[in-house]
Amino acid sequence: MNNPVLSIENLSFSYGTTDVLNDISFKIDKGDFVALVGPNGAGKTTLIKVILGLENKYLGQIKLFGINAKRFCDWNKVGYLPQRVNTFNPLFPATVNEVVGLGLLSQKSYPKKFNKDDAEKIESILDFLGITDLKNRPIAELSGGQQQRVFLARALVSNPEFLIMDEPSTALDPETRDTFFKLIEKLNKEKGTTIVMITHDTTQVGQYANELLYLDKKIIFYGPFADFCHSPEMEKYFGHFAQHLICHQH
Repeated sequence: MNNPVLSIENLSFSYGTTDVLNDISFKIDKGDFVALVGPNGAGKTTLIKVILGLENKYLGQIKLFGINAKRFCDWNKVGYLPQRVNTFNPLFPATVNEVVGLGLLSQKSYPKKFNKDDAEKIESILDFLGITDLKNRPIAELSGGQQQRVFLARALVSNPEFLIMDEPSTALDPETRDTFFKLIEKLNKEKGTTIVMITHDTTQVGQYANELLYLDKKIIFYGPFADFCHSPEMEKYFGHFAQHLICHQH
């Protein structure tokens, strides 16, 4: 039997005396698409930082692809799309091709030079995301939705098996957001990429994700969307109206 892509046991984390994550245990299998939701301050972004090794003073155990996270080295298997890709310098003089190529640099030993194989990988992911026509455009000239696709391409160009995204649709208008979710679904279904996405778009992501992880410093619920929507315990916890809002998938 294959190892889970991610397994977490009894994870707790605090900033000083402030508890942020409290005794969390769950696992994510290959091919899962998990929507990670919860209120502001629930510890969602902190959980992602801990998984990625950006915060390491935690209690408990994390394994990536069956390997203890503190010994894990195969980071090209993991793609990451952070929350605020729009914080880059708008005057940064780089083309789409160049920005996407940055996603391959971590795999290269010195001197870090691109080759024909890299060019083919970049071309392939631009084609998959439908932005080949933008490849020579300066990144600063693109719309928010186009930039988001470019940064997604940067996260995907190394062909990661596990993609983590922190509220990737926040700055997108409804139409662009829908297109973005469909791209992520395509990635999950066609390439078998395992996905964890922090999102507030519960009504929309429920059409695409197969698992819901509701976090509020501890795990309130983890399982299929349908189970959440028909759970009397969750109705008691949230109230009928709030549960209905999360479950109302258009």
